[in-house]
Amino acid sequence: MPFFRLYARVLGLLAAERNLAITLALANVALAGLQFLEPVLFGRVIDVLSRSGTDAEAIWRDSLPLLGFWAVIGVGGIVANILVALHADRLSHRRRLAAMARYFEHVLALPAAFHVETHSGTLIKVMLGGADSLFGLWLAFLREHLSTFVALILLVPLSLWLNWRLAILLIVLACIFAVLATLVIGRTQRSQEAVNAYHSELAGRAGDALGNVMLIQSYVRLALEAKQLADLMGRLLQAQFPVLNWWALVTVLTRASSTITVILIFVLGAWLRTKDLATVGEIVSFMGFATMLIGRLEQAMGFVSSMFMEAAGLAEYFRILDRKSLVNEKPDARPLETVEGAVAFEHVSFAYEPSRTAVADLTFAAPAGSTVALVGSTGAGKSTAMGLLHRLWDPTEGRISIDGQDVRDFTLDSLRRHIGVVFQESALFNRSIADNLRVGKPDATQAELEAAATLAEAHEFILRQPKGYDTMVGERGATLSGGERQRLAIARALLKNPPILILDEATSALDTLTEAKVQQALRALMKGRTTFVIAHRLSTIREADQILVMERGRVVEKGSFETLIHGDGAFARLVSVQGLVPPVPSDQGSSSVSQ
Repeated sequence: MPFFRLYARVLGLLAAERNLAITLALANVALAGLQFLEPVLFGRVIDVLSRSGTDAEAIWRDSLPLLGFWAVIGVGGIVANILVALHADRLSHRRRLAAMARYFEHVLALPAAFHVETHSGTLIKVMLGGADSLFGLWLAFLREHLSTFVALILLVPLSLWLNWRLAILLIVLACIFAVLATLVIGRTQRSQEAVNAYHSELAGRAGDALGNVMLIQSYVRLALEAKQLADLMGRLLQAQFPVLNWWALVTVLTRASSTITVILIFVLGAWLRTKDLATVGEIVSFMGFATMLIGRLEQAMGFVSSMFMEAAGLAEYFRILDRKSLVNEKPDARPLETVEGAVAFEHVSFAYEPSRTAVADLTFAAPAGSTVALVGSTGAGKSTAMGLLHRLWDPTEGRISIDGQDVRDFTLDSLRRHIGVVFQESALFNRSIADNLRVGKPDATQAELEAAATLAEAHEFILRQPKGYDTMVGERGATLSGGERQRLAIARALLKNPPILILDEATSALDTLTEAKVQQALRALMKGRTTFVIAHRLSTIREADQILVMERGRVVEKGSFETLIHGDGAFARLVSVQGLVPPVPSDQGSSSVSQ
């Protein structure tokens, strides 16, 4: 993203409070103008003193109007400074938090495919780094950037008006700054982008390691992980130091040019005074101009330097904000209200990439209240098919309907509110057990929590926790066993009480005894609901109304458990591998599907 376009976009985020931002900007413009008047007035006073000699009456007569005007300017500057000091920080802090909230909501709404390819540590780094960079730029803009550039713009005509010969030196100094900044940016832009990439990789690697502490400790990888992180930091510094060297050179050269300019102004001013081409007051004014210009140019160079250093991170922040979801609501999408639960897939196909088909020509119907099991080897497309139902993705071809209506016609929130999911890997927040259960129903009472937990065989182990339902479960539920986490996930789905239920290996983490108890609770939950069961343990789907056997994204068999088990197809072979019953070929066989 081009430098100035990026800066314009940063300032564009202030639009939500544009009136205050404009007021502060005008205050900055006023400050810039007032600051330039001070050297002019000072020079005028010097000229009055030089011209009037020892005539006290003439001195006061000529200087009092100037001093009065100077006092008015000083009061105006104080008022403008108070306005900026009071509100610039507050505005920047508010917009910083708003930028974080916007980013957070946007990232959570992005499709699962985005989160698979982007590490959570990198996303957090981009959010925090981007928000901090925005804050710094907004605050600097409201306090000094605008007034700096207004001052630089005013400098040229004002100095030319006072004395064009002295003005040339100031203009040359400004040009030197501009040329140096342009050259350095051109030489270091790619290096700074590489630095930012290293920072993102550093955040991702650190987050990856911290999320797998047990793995690192058990495989004695602490020293290796630390070394790899140190190596990455070394490459980061190798990329960063040349950039810093160039900007250090700019600082040295600009300071040197500033000093030379001040000396030259004095020398040229003295020569012009001998030729009666400049007054003492003009020379004094230009010395003030030079001092002010040097300060402003150093501020401008600081702005360019900081903006340059932050540009890659900000560009990454905006790239993520610009990332479009593959699942979008129609402009006329309506809420899904009353649901009976009849689900139909009609020639549904989906591919993560053109060369990677996940689901192909999937067609089946699930009557309201029925149970459909999806079985097959890992990667057969079972979870992807169910992800399409609650619109983690949208089909590339075909149609999915609920009660005869395309799911894409409904708002996302209302669709997902009517579908409950228990995932293979139970997801828990680092919050209390009660808070994790209330994900399914935010306004659930304590009695409802306990009823759902009891049905899921979780109430007893919850009561054994130090603080019962108020016990914190740790990051990703680390303080609980796999079976305990899974039972909480089931209780959460019970609490949501949806008309359509997806059980994605819902009992895979449970021991045989607990699984039997939870299966009983699940049967109560499934009664009267349309339920989709993804299972590798075929013993858990005996009571399914319909079983779909999937291979490479296609349904290769469908039928009831008894029908398929006595066939000689894929399901019978899976049953045989799991040692449930040997396959018994039969004429009544299976209902094979060729697609």
